[in-house]
Amino acid sequence: MGLIINKINAVKIKEVFQSLKDPVKLIVFTQELECQYCRENRILVEEVVVLSPLLSLEVYNFITDKEKVQEYGIEMVPAIVVIGEKDYGIRFYGVPGGFEFTSLIETIKMVSSGDSGLDDMTKAELKKITKAINIKVFITMTCPYCPSAVLNAHRFALENDNIRSCMIDSTEFIPLSNKYRVYAVPKIVINEYIQFEGPLPEDKLLAEILKFNLIC
Repeated sequence: MGLIINKINAVKIKEVFQSLKDPVKLIVFTQELECQYCRENRILVEEVVVLSPLLSLEVYNFITDKEKVQEYGIEMVPAIVVIGEKDYGIRFYGVPGGFEFTSLIETIKMVSSGDSGLDDMTKAELKKITKAINIKVFITMTCPYCPSAVLNAHRFALENDNIRSCMIDSTEFIPLSNKYRVYAVPKIVINEYIQFEGPLPEDKLLAEILKFNLIC
């Protein structure tokens, strides 16, 4: 089987992907000569996309493919963009391994279905968002509470084009983690101004985002 996904897990993922509805494109940004985890990230995504005919892969170089970097607003590598019917602003910075592999698989399912799975009330409230919201979720691959925080952020991004969300591996991007004083994970940063630790439930995350939309 693959270098990263073993045979047993591949069979399980294939079964999960049977529920995929519409095509999903995974776009990988890499820079293998200098990026420590870029090769691992690319191989992981390559092994995922072969598990369903509805998945496809594009790979770009962070240094030479400047137009694509600008088009997708990629800030660092390794990076993964998950695109369905459109670009929902969903990003993974760092290899989504460990507990975060679940985040990648669940995000693919969500984007394929076009359904965030959020409560109807939450969806209605998110329609009120008119300002650009950028949600950063700092994680580690060994954190069992981080995937729920990542998925909630991605669900919000799916519902409103003004919201972008990204998973950031705090151990891969140390300078960024230091900048935001990431001492515990998950740590969520909303537009630089609002920061908190812990996997907030859907309603609490919504309240924080609505607060920012009103005051800024």
